[in-house]
Amino acid sequence: MVLILMLTVLGCRTKQKSSDQSADDVKFASAMVRFTPYKDNPVFQGTGTNTWDRHIRERGYILVEDDVFKMWYTGYTEDAEPKYLGYATSDDGINWSRYSDEPIFNERWTEDMFVFKEEGMYYMYAEGTHDIAHLLTSTDGINWNDHGDLVIMDTEGEPIPPPYGTPAVWIEDGKWYLFYERNDLGIWLATSEDKKTWTNVQDDPVIKMGPEPYDVAAVAANQVVRHEGLYYLYYHGSSNPDWADPDTHALWTSNVAVSTDLVNWKKYPENPIVEGDHSSPILIYDGERNRLYTMHDKVWLYFSE
Repeated sequence: MVLILMLTVLGCRTKQKSSDQSADDVKFASAMVRFTPYKDNPVFQGTGTNTWDRHIRERGYILVEDDVFKMWYTGYTEDAEPKYLGYATSDDGINWSRYSDEPIFNERWTEDMFVFKEEGMYYMYAEGTHDIAHLLTSTDGINWNDHGDLVIMDTEGEPIPPPYGTPAVWIEDGKWYLFYERNDLGIWLATSEDKKTWTNVQDDPVIKMGPEPYDVAAVAANQVVRHEGLYYLYYHGSSNPDWADPDTHALWTSNVAVSTDLVNWKKYPENPIVEGDHSSPILIYDGERNRLYTMHDKVWLYFSE
């Protein structure tokens, strides 16, 4: 089976027809919102032993290249310890092999990563210490160079104070878009010409919390894909206002919203799209159907119906 990376950020190479319909008018494609869990979940998790990646956490990322599934993930020992970058591969997206017993990048805290390949270069946007997003690049997806923290400005050109995390990038017609959250209190959208300095499209979030219970206390973007002329944004949310308290086990859900213009979004009326505490969803097309991977705090696999 030839595995094709069609529904990730690279999918923007295929130009779609513009649409005059608003987000409120569109219908959600079944293949993008209805999923059945794989019978032997989870397909990947922390070692549970005395290793640097005893635990894993949000957000890992998966790409498929040359019939190989490639996963970047964050490992740690305890919550108080730094989070470092790991790498694993798979021939089927189910059985995974760690690349190394050590992190592939440990020069700084790296979690909640978003990975894509552009003109032969891998780009990784990730959270660092204190939830400040930073940029890394690599020629092979294994050896990474850090380019420092992002700068995000409001529409007046004034720098926004951090935190700003959970970065997710979309590229279309040569323009780079960044979806990001601020303390998980909403999802904002910015654009850039140099990949590091970003300016808000608007100073209000493009996706707000609530009003439904599943995301009334927190939201954060994971991935944008395009399908049949519409943008689908996969995001995670929580109903627990104390989600940031380390002593609180908050339920995090996987959700989706749709847009015709990247700015105005309609949440799927039947969110969450999977049951239980499985969040940070990433969509992959495997040549036959869509797969949804939830990346926190173990990797679960779902197949589109």
